[in-house]
Amino acid sequence: MSSPILGTIPIGFPWETQDPFLFCVHHDDKYPAGNDRMGPAASLAGRELGADFAGKDGWRMYHGEEVPGFPGHPHRGFETVTIVRRGLIDHSDSLGAAARFGRGDTQWLTAGKGVVHSEMFPLLDKTGPNPLELFQIWLNLPRADKLTEPYFTMLWDHAIPRHVARDATGRTTEVTVIAGAIGDARPLPPPPSSWASRPESDIAIWTIRMEPNAEWTMPAAKPGTNRTIYLFVGAAKVVDKHMAAPLGVKLVPDAEVALVAGPLGAEILLLQAKPIGEPVVQYGPFVMNSKQEIQQAFADYQRTKFGGWPWPSEAPVHAREEGRFARHADGRVERADDVAKAAG
Repeated sequence: MSSPILGTIPIGFPWETQDPFLFCVHHDDKYPAGNDRMGPAASLAGRELGADFAGKDGWRMYHGEEVPGFPGHPHRGFETVTIVRRGLIDHSDSLGAAARFGRGDTQWLTAGKGVVHSEMFPLLDKTGPNPLELFQIWLNLPRADKLTEPYFTMLWDHAIPRHVARDATGRTTEVTVIAGAIGDARPLPPPPSSWASRPESDIAIWTIRMEPNAEWTMPAAKPGTNRTIYLFVGAAKVVDKHMAAPLGVKLVPDAEVALVAGPLGAEILLLQAKPIGEPVVQYGPFVMNSKQEIQQAFADYQRTKFGGWPWPSEAPVHAREEGRFARHADGRVERADDVAKAAG
């Protein structure tokens, strides 16, 4: 039997991905204590504010100048899936929607015909460090849905299913299921126009945490699916090959894959889905099927600003005392603690 490993890819910034995934970035910043404005209580001297990606002292301001993060910017034609493992994100958008989420939560945003949003990283702890770790994955939309209405879904940490497997020695592998069922773990619904909402998409977005020396066999996907695992912490034997982070591995879809974690354990991100198979033309924040559609996206944005910007600044943050919440464009409000209590 031939190996299910098709090849390896280096992990850079951003990570290389396969159709329908456009790219993935792993932000892992060791922010210091926060100041009164929820920015870093540290000197910003020597940073290229407005475009600080250097990683000085183990953290970045990105496009933020006072609070780290990404001030208002437009998108069209695809989705963002933001998985926050540590820390918090303050979301604000041109539809008037807002959220504070993190600490295990995921936001799934369909940009569709156009949305402007900001993603700021408030540093709430004034006495200690404010680590932030997240994945942001760009997932393409098929031509039929590129101009759908913008929409976001919150997948709160307490509701995201986990699949736990134990090997013969009792060592565990935990799979956090953002998309794609495994065993009894069924994912929460994605936005209605997402490629993931189509049963034939065979999409799976899993984060996999393996205890030291744990053994686990990843089940097969469907033929014709694109499948990549990204080893981003530790080391693992993938089938018969020993690999160490950071490294991506392209896999044959319709084959089981035996994994054995190294002595310090392993953490893996899986991205798999049937390809959309349409032309991809990307220019900055817009992803369409043709150059003409990109030109139209710029013209539409210049004319409409995708609804305008109802916030007092380009980089709004919510009140320090605010908890994890989401206020949707229709006025509906979710609070993570209330949702968790209602779920029992």
